[in-house]
Amino acid sequence: MRTIAVTLFFCTLALLVACSQPAPPQLAAAPPNLGVPAAPPEITSVAQSMLGSEAEVLVFGDLAHTGRQQVLAINRLAKTPASADPGILVTRAALAENNGGKWMEVFRCDEHLKNPSGFLGGTPITPVTGWRLQYQQNAERGLQLYFTPLESPGGGHIPTIGVRWNPKVKRYQSLDRNLERFLSEVPTLDRFYSHLK
Repeated sequence: MRTIAVTLFFCTLALLVACSQPAPPQLAAAPPNLGVPAAPPEITSVAQSMLGSEAEVLVFGDLAHTGRQQVLAINRLAKTPASADPGILVTRAALAENNGGKWMEVFRCDEHLKNPSGFLGGTPITPVTGWRLQYQQNAERGLQLYFTPLESPGGGHIPTIGVRWNPKVKRYQSLDRNLERFLSEVPTLDRFYSHLK
């Protein structure tokens, strides 16, 4: 009986000592610094006018090597899916270009990929609610974007769609599967129904 009392005494003492220790300090999670300078107020304002107050500027400058300023802004996915691959997870993205002092949207990614001429070739017909975005700035070709749906659209395979500036037609267009040739836009995304008998 005495052994049990001594054991309980030491357990209680250990618990009191452990509870009286201050908690280890929590480190604030610093946003990753990817070497991108902070966006000036004008650029931030353009991003927010396209995508709302949650807009985040990823990169800005002469992105397409056209001599015009452009800005790439995103809305990040609120909750990261457990099965998500590395990359920037977004619900929306947009590119705007300063043309003679006026900012104009030249590309948009929401449920589909679009430019002012229509839906980009290779865009899934079914709406996509989340995308994985990867991008790189190429010295020769300019900004190159890669969009992958987070979920398989319509039960098919998950394609990665490459997008970059086409200097011949002066707009962002999608690329073929080999990322070599530009694909034309389509004005509407229609489902094709087949009635086989």
